[in-house]
Amino acid sequence: MVDERAQLEVKTLGESRIDSPLAALLRTGRTTQHYVDESDRVLLDDTVSLVAARGVPVEELPGFEPGGPRRKIFFDPSKTRVGIVTCGGLCPGLNDVIRALVLELTNHYGVRRIFGFRNGYQGMTARYGRSVVDLDASLVAGINEYGGTILGTSRGNQDPDEIVDCLEQLSVNVLFVIGGDGSMRGALKIAEVVAERGRRIAVVGVPKTIDNDIPYIERSFGFQTAFAKATEAIRAAHVEATAFPNGIGLVQLMGRHSGFIACYAALANNDADYVLIPEVPFSLDGPGGFLAHLRDRVVSRGHAMIVVAEGAGQEFLLDSASSLDASGNVRLQDFGRYLRHRIAEDFAAAGVEANLKYIDPSYTIRSVPANPYDSVYCIRLAHAAVHAAMAGRTEMVVGRWRGRFVHVPIALAISSRNLVDPDGDLWMSVLEATGQPPVFA
Repeated sequence: MVDERAQLEVKTLGESRIDSPLAALLRTGRTTQHYVDESDRVLLDDTVSLVAARGVPVEELPGFEPGGPRRKIFFDPSKTRVGIVTCGGLCPGLNDVIRALVLELTNHYGVRRIFGFRNGYQGMTARYGRSVVDLDASLVAGINEYGGTILGTSRGNQDPDEIVDCLEQLSVNVLFVIGGDGSMRGALKIAEVVAERGRRIAVVGVPKTIDNDIPYIERSFGFQTAFAKATEAIRAAHVEATAFPNGIGLVQLMGRHSGFIACYAALANNDADYVLIPEVPFSLDGPGGFLAHLRDRVVSRGHAMIVVAEGAGQEFLLDSASSLDASGNVRLQDFGRYLRHRIAEDFAAAGVEANLKYIDPSYTIRSVPANPYDSVYCIRLAHAAVHAAMAGRTEMVVGRWRGRFVHVPIALAISSRNLVDPDGDLWMSVLEATGQPPVFA
């Protein structure tokens, strides 16, 4: 059964009170903009059986508030000041979101002052001395053609009180946070301090995770670009593997806890013989283990191609020293290099020749510009975020659910992690495409 917490309500700053500039455009016939019916909901459940299992009237079914423009807005655009910050690791599409936010705010709503904070939350904390960027249409022109973020980024927690001090000093009314789960936890703390001080500052998130692991959101931006780029590494490793006697290609891809990139890249390329992900445990040793199966595959077919997510196999590295990164996440050990070493040992012990090529394209993938699909998605996410913020929504992120853009409470978006279901159709497709056994035991 799905999580009942999806019934959490999106918080607002108060009653909508200002006619939207879009309404004026509608009256003059210059646009065909349709406004959101705020009494509508996008249902959480997508099957009759799930709906029936709840046993409640239709009006009590859990659902999300739909995204989109409102006929009346909360903030007066002529007096509104906006802040934008990018946090955490790089991801394709960050510049697309920044550009789309700025253009939507200026061209569609008429907001005149937009601040860009440099290097993540550090840019909003006085002791770092980061300068503030005045963002406008001319400054963001063409930035979507480049990877990374023009604002820079950083990891690590900062004092939310200091951040709210910064927002107050600059008279910021709306803060857009573009980042992953750690960044959204920071955004939630900022919103809580804002509420404690009785300030009316909207805090709206555009969730970013290249791993596609944010719950209650169908797809995170940059994910499609990432797995598309990853296929190039798989293709190169496969060419190497097929060119040498007993060739083995080994590609390690992003995926700390979720193996979506590994699964999608392997399916898109369809050259992988094995896919190892964090959600599906496996054994390396023994007659039914991965190493024995790999050796038999190479001897019988002459080559093999392996795709592994970075978070897979961490249980084999428990004896290695671990540390925390600036965001408080446990630093993963390099399982790809460990697996390369174990494969070489196993083949040598069996007296079997092996020619193994190992590729880790992670930083190459993170730094590329978004592909056309992700570029469009970034623009639409930014539009939804601006509409939500100008209508006074706060403590929420925008995303897409069941094909619709929706408002998801931050508390819900960070409540769990989206994972590949070992019993689901995606993993079944991987097993069918690779021909690997369901279990290495």
